[in-house]
Amino acid sequence: MNLSNLKPPAGQKKNRKRIGRGMGSGLGKTATRGHKGARSISGYSIMRGFEGGQMPLHRRLPKRGFTNIFKKEFAVINLGRLNKLEGDTFSADSLMAAGVIKKLGEGLKVLGSGELTRAITVEAHQFSASAKQKIEAAGGKVQVIGGAAA
Repeated sequence: MNLSNLKPPAGQKKNRKRIGRGMGSGLGKTATRGHKGARSISGYSIMRGFEGGQMPLHRRLPKRGFTNIFKKEFAVINLGRLNKLEGDTFSADSLMAAGVIKKLGEGLKVLGSGELTRAITVEAHQFSASAKQKIEAAGGKVQVIGGAAA
């Protein structure tokens, strides 16, 4: 026995079914599509979500709420996080460079969660009322970029 007389086991190799190749092949004429009906015609394609005439799942489920297309996504940071960072002046650009915020979106918003133990200067687009109060109580400065504070 050598490599030249190796062959696959019987029944493993099978020829591909060639449909629509004439009456002599046994798979001519309707080419396995049957007579009449939607699936028999050329260009037939089933619509997405079609369940054989049963009401599709996306129509059976109730619709809830809505998506506000005018929603503004802000990059958010808490005072507790700013307290842990080095330096005493923070802006959107410096926080992006430090890798603290990934995407700026509509701007930077500072929230008042956490404690602030030192005086810092923060430059942001918006501040929560508690954040503004805590920064000023610690002896720091709040600088609003473009527009009034929220």
